[in-house]
Amino acid sequence: MGHDMDMLRFATAGSVDDGKSTLIGRLLYDSKAIFTDQLDAVEKTSRDRGDEYTNLALLTDGLRAEREQGITIDVAYRYFATPKRKFIIADTPGHIQYTRNMVTGASTADLAIVLVDARKGLVEQSRRHAFLVTLLRVPHLVLAVNKMDLVNHSQERFEEIKDEFTAFAAKLDIPDLTVIPISALHGDNIVTRSENMPWYDGQSLLHHLENVHVASDRNLVDVRFPVQYVVRPQSATHHDYRGYAGTVAGGVMKPGDEVMILPSGFTTRIEAIDTADGPVDEAFPPMSVVVRLADELDVSRGDMICRPHNAPHAAQDVEAMICWMDEQARIEPGRKYALKHTTRNVRAVVRDIQYRLDVNTLHRDEAPGHLALNEIGRITLRTTQPLFVDEYRRNRSTGGFILVDEGTNRTVAAGIVVQAA
Repeated sequence: MGHDMDMLRFATAGSVDDGKSTLIGRLLYDSKAIFTDQLDAVEKTSRDRGDEYTNLALLTDGLRAEREQGITIDVAYRYFATPKRKFIIADTPGHIQYTRNMVTGASTADLAIVLVDARKGLVEQSRRHAFLVTLLRVPHLVLAVNKMDLVNHSQERFEEIKDEFTAFAAKLDIPDLTVIPISALHGDNIVTRSENMPWYDGQSLLHHLENVHVASDRNLVDVRFPVQYVVRPQSATHHDYRGYAGTVAGGVMKPGDEVMILPSGFTTRIEAIDTADGPVDEAFPPMSVVVRLADELDVSRGDMICRPHNAPHAAQDVEAMICWMDEQARIEPGRKYALKHTTRNVRAVVRDIQYRLDVNTLHRDEAPGHLALNEIGRITLRTTQPLFVDEYRRNRSTGGFILVDEGTNRTVAAGIVVQAA
């Protein structure tokens, strides 16, 4: 159980050249999470490019095109660990044309780091990223004011940026905001507290990442278990075994609990909960388990196990915020798509596009007619069969979905449920 709880997924975001890749390189380097040959290769490339220092950004800009252009294009996932915690980093791009990649990286994150350059202060992209992070309900946000060495470690400059961002954040719903002055290039306040900024009395970035409390961010109230697979071993010893495999999307499940199956509405009790390591006394997000039920019921992939008096909405009309991800087509009313939600696949038609959101000003463009690549808007969908959904703010797993173009099989949009009827 400890394995799941001691993991922190975090996403980094920021404008071009704010130093995201250098920051991640610094975290990997200072926490000894890179191999000697990787470091040798980076040192050689740095020398070849004429850099006077080891360019740690080269550790993360893995795609050749990214290295050549000096930008981050796709979401790169990096893993490292300290004695206290394991980490998965989603390094997301800064450019506006890669908004969709940013949405992908942040959608599963427990925490987001938005970097700003101390010289430039808040730019349009800092605001856009902060907005996207709150839209995706990332519970913890760190504003890392980078390149403090280039403003002489000025406390005054740091406070200016902090005040400006705090004022902007007041319009958004940010449950937990931390602001840290850093220099990724020199390692100030990354792993250890910096002697160059004695006026800063907070934690170093890594200390904050190691200690931020994420277990309580998950919804442990509403039991949600989308059935992914029916386990029926065909062996003589287990001929009467029937279990339902999946990932717990919400709540705490225990043997003996009364549960209801959707869409049938039948109720039964949990007989046992099995894992790869044997039976357990309880299951909670994000554990992958097999649930055995006391009664033989007709349960299949796409069904939802929940509590009898605490069920998700069974909805065919869904209002959602979506980020459009397809270069070739636009989303318009009347278009039909395949919709994938938890383990359930249905077809959906776009009834209406209510507004397009300008993510820089938070202005709503009413009745836009369509959404194009990287645009975010609120739409109404009608599905062929009911979805078992919660509002995204209650549960990120049961409140999120994707739209797929049935002709090309491309994922064209990511959506979050605002309201379901």
